[in-house]
This record gives sequence, C-alpha cells and structure tokens, in this order.
Amino acid sequence: MESRNNAMHPYRSFPEIADDDFTRLGMHVDCNDFSGKTILVSGATGFFGMWMLALFAWMKKTHGIPLRVLAISRNPQAFNAKHPWVDGADWLKWITGDIRDFTFPDEAIDYVIHAATDTTAAAAGAPSLLLNTIVRGTERILDCAKSLGAKHVLLISSGGIYGRQAIDMPYLVESVETAPSTMDVGSAYGEGKRVMELLGAIHAHENACEVVVARCFAFVGAGLPLDGHFAIGNFMRDALTKEKIVIRSDGKSVRSYLYAADLVIWLTRLLLKGQNRTVYNVGSDQEITIAGLAREIIATLAPAKTVVVEGRSDTPGAGNRYVPSIEKARAQLGLDVWTTLPQAIRNTSLWSGNRP
Repeated sequence: MESRNNAMHPYRSFPEIADDDFTRLGMHVDCNDFSGKTILVSGATGFFGMWMLALFAWMKKTHGIPLRVLAISRNPQAFNAKHPWVDGADWLKWITGDIRDFTFPDEAIDYVIHAATDTTAAAAGAPSLLLNTIVRGTERILDCAKSLGAKHVLLISSGGIYGRQAIDMPYLVESVETAPSTMDVGSAYGEGKRVMELLGAIHAHENACEVVVARCFAFVGAGLPLDGHFAIGNFMRDALTKEKIVIRSDGKSVRSYLYAADLVIWLTRLLLKGQNRTVYNVGSDQEITIAGLAREIIATLAPAKTVVVEGRSDTPGAGNRYVPSIEKARAQLGLDVWTTLPQAIRNTSLWSGNRP
C-alpha cells in the first residue's frame, strides 16, 4: 500500500467513501423495508449518526427509496456546514434540541434509532451528567416513540455494560451477567447503558412496540477522531504524521474493530429483524493485540515506519480484553464482518486528511 503522501493515495470526501462502501456491501442492505417509512434518529451528528445518514442518503439516491428521517441534534447547522451533502436534503428534517427535552415532531414515526450518547473523554470526566443524560435521554426518546406510534425501536447500548472482561474469557457473550463496579465513577457510562436497556424492556412490555438492543464494541471509519481517546485513531494519526508509533503500555491488550459501513448495515438489520426484547453484540470477533494493531496500521499506511512498545507487562491494564461473540447476530440475522481491517484502515486514512 502506498503512503498517503504519495500521489497514488488521494484524499476522498466522506460521501464518496460511504457510497463506494454501500455499493460494495449492497447485497446486505435491507433497502425496501424502509420504503415509505419515517425514521427518528437521535445522535444524528455523531460518528454512528453520520454513517446512518449516509446509508439513508445512499438508499434514496441509488435505489430511489422514499423515506423520511427526523434527526435530533443540538446544533444541526454546524453539522450541515461540515457535511454539505445533507444540507437541504428533502428526505431529512432536523429537530434542534437536547436529547433530554427535545420537542416531539408533529408527525407519526415508524422506527426509532436511539444513538445519542457522548463517548468523549470530557463526558467521562463528568459522570453524574453523563449518567443523567443517558437515562433521561432514553426516557424522553421512548416517550416520543409511544406518543408518535413507533412500532420498532433500536437502542444503541455498549459492551461496557459487561464490566471488565476476564482474561480467560475469549469472547463476551450476551448471556454473561457481569457488570461494572458500582464503586467506580468510571462505570457511569456502562451503568447508564444498563438502565437504558431496562427502560427499553419495560417500554416493550407496556406498549405495542418491539425494542431491540445493540451492544456495540469498537469501530473504525471516516469520522472517527484521530486525536481523541481511541487507540486506533491515535495510531493512525501517528502513522500518517509522525516517524513512528509509540505504545506506552505493553501492547498486549486485545481488541477488535468493525468497520463503520458494516456497523450501520448491522444496525438497520437489527432494527428491522431483531427479536423483540433481545440483546445483540455488535462488533468484530477478529481479535488483535494493541501492538498488533499498531503494526497492521504501519504495514497498511506507512511501511517504512516503526512501532515502539515502551510499557512493561506489569503496567495497569496489561493484557485486558474487549472482544465480543457475534454468533447470535450471525446465526439469527446473517450478519458478519464483511470489511477487512486493512481495508477499513485504508478507507479511514483516505478521509482523515480531507476533513470536513
């Protein structure tokens, strides 16, 4: 693979990358099930939401699917300025407001995708606000679903609800009944998601509505911050801009990554065909160590550069795992890891220097 600084490795816009991805994966997209439907999407300007809007835009443009998206955002103007491909789209209507108290739209909805959660390091630094936002936001979105007649709701949860994965446990399965520590303020996110799931089950029990939960793990794709707290983003930034990737830990932690285009196709399949009051892990089961990830990124983007591992094996968190089992999604819904990690890294790098 050529370095991105080479003329053979041009930058591309996000819509170009996404359109190519969805065309490549088109046989897995359930387009016709969205024909004539109205979908309410929270978190529409985040990483998940951006890719979800791109999928709906592709359905509309490529297949002529008549659909309508109501997208909740605190600042849609800022998103439109960065992403002119949705500015003025006739299939998209913005609802400006906070997820905890937004004004309900004045039209019926068929589907709800609740993806609004702040996963930044800054949000983790304010645990009480984070917990309140997750719980109150879920209550508000479910009240909206009930008021406007939605029959299918997808709640975007997290693998963080399992707590720390035991090193001798190869994969986290949906039936595992572990949980984060209630004495650790860093558990606010995972515990908030647990409450979200329970609220969803209660909503399904009390209303004529099917609620499916997507427990999401780790992902990569255009839009992922390269300067945040995600190891894969930081490694890509260093491979593209520095002489080497330096790993401060021992590099033995184990992760897995699902590509964003695969992700949103999974989410739409779960929304449409997941079993009511059922949890599905969403991610990749193709594990890789953090050191292996850094080497894969170097091999893909900058083969002349190196990886330096500085940490000792006795550093905190050494060897921890965060890898889901996705056998339920495979067996019940025909979902799989369709995009290889090198291809996901390449596509992300094509966009990363071309923001917005």
